Amino acid sequence: MIISIASGKGGTGKTTIAVNLALSLQNTQLLDCDVEEPNSHIFLRPSIAETEKVNLLTPDIGDACDWCGECACKCQFHAIVVLPENVMVFPELCHGCGLCSLVCPRDAITEVPREIGAIMRGRAGSISIVYGLLKIGEAMATPVVKAVRRETDPEKTVIIDAPPGTSCPVIASVEGSDYCILVTEPTPFGLYDLKIAVEVIRLLGIPFGVLVNKSGIGDRGVYDYCGAEKIAVLLEIPYDEEIARWYSGGVAFVERMPEWKDRFREMFECIKETARERS
Repeated sequence: MIISIASGKGGTGKTTIAVNLALSLQNTQLLDCDVEEPNSHIFLRPSIAETEKVNLLTPDIGDACDWCGECACKCQFHAIVVLPENVMVFPELCHGCGLCSLVCPRDAITEVPREIGAIMRGRAGSISIVYGLLKIGEAMATPVVKAVRRETDPEKTVIIDAPPGTSCPVIASVEGSDYCILVTEPTPFGLYDLKIAVEVIRLLGIPFGVLVNKSGIGDRGVYDYCGAEKIAVLLEIPYDEEIARWYSGGVAFVERMPEWKDRFREMFECIKETARERS
């Protein structure tokens, strides 16, 4: 079963939920797809066994080019500019689609790999963990996210820690999930971004529910919205000093507050039942 953890905004507690849920279950794999700032490993402290580069194919212009401009005309991302007697390639804009090499009438374009990041594979106790890391200065996070997703182990319960927001890396992270947990906080800002996330997950056709983190602050807006939209509130985690203290020390709170493992397991059983009904 694949469970993705997402939210409409950063700072709601996706990683907290992903790590604590993984630690509460058996035979789990954690995929950290927040490749611009992965931090699940900070809490799990895994032993990294392998590191693999992630490359994106980018065009290399050969001597056969006659500057016809066909490649630049067809490129939807404006990654190629053809001058009277020169061609400029902007690798950071290239999406690696390969169209330029297909349309070149002189076969003057070849695709060469360019490193944009890496994925790390390791273990933390019984948990298998894979996380991606986008190279500094790179703008294309999605290929690294997809590289992490390709590591999905169908024999395990897979927990995906998605990036914040609702952009392309988030779609690449949650697509194909059996269930999505949307983490929010009970504030007007949390509600605003939750509504956007709900729209996206509904468009993708993924069953989902809401987990309210830092409950006890803010207002009742999130609860009223979930009630009106018939969205299940899976779990509430209070705005609690003890939880915050463990978190600030890089410790998953279920390790020090074991009663929470039972609550995460109960939530997981509800998720399994919902996913079974939808299948």
